[in-house]
Amino acid sequence: MAALAAMAVTASLGRWQLSRAAQKLALQAAIDERKALPPLAPGELLQGGSDDDVLLHRRVVLRGQWLPEATVFLDNRQMQGRPGFFVFTPLRLEGRQAVVLVQRGWAPRDFQERTRLPQVATPQGSVEVAGRVAGAPARLYDFAPAGEGEGSSRIRQNLDLAAYGAEFSLVLPPLTVVQTGDASEGLRRDWAAIDSGVDKHYGYAFQWFGLCGLVAILYVWFQIVRRFPGRARA
Repeated sequence: MAALAAMAVTASLGRWQLSRAAQKLALQAAIDERKALPPLAPGELLQGGSDDDVLLHRRVVLRGQWLPEATVFLDNRQMQGRPGFFVFTPLRLEGRQAVVLVQRGWAPRDFQERTRLPQVATPQGSVEVAGRVAGAPARLYDFAPAGEGEGSSRIRQNLDLAAYGAEFSLVLPPLTVVQTGDASEGLRRDWAAIDSGVDKHYGYAFQWFGLCGLVAILYVWFQIVRRFPGRARA
């Protein structure tokens, strides 16, 4: 009974991982479909709501002016295995009062003087930014509650959009734009490919089904082969 229960549980977990893999495959297909769509217009970008992820991963081309005084550097971010900063600067859209927060790229940090900011050039006047729509910046583990103490330095561990907007008197949509293209202005943009993580679920499913098979083999060996060797040979 214990062997049957273990086999039933592990087989069920394996099937559940396969169902999760199917969901991730559908998600990856949706991401690829959105990436293939024409770039969004600024008006379409600003219409997205906080619970609407239809715009995520869509390409976008924006024109506007940087607000360099509100640039922040998110610490402990990696690119190709190297630690450094993700650099965020708000962009005021041309012909509008609307502002969008742009993840402009990655810059290495100075390990000799950890408080020194990297040299990042911010062009003045009208600029054109090509990128893709993303959600709020991913949070790293932090002892402080979200938004608390985040305005004390331009180097920050995390960035809460609401608190950041209030700090600089900006009304921000609940999304960001990840700038794409070649390295420029002291920033690299070798972003990792967007992966839904389907391979992870296939790996877990293989482990659970393998464990189920192992329980079955051990049961046959110890309960039949070892106990009745003559009957097993016959």
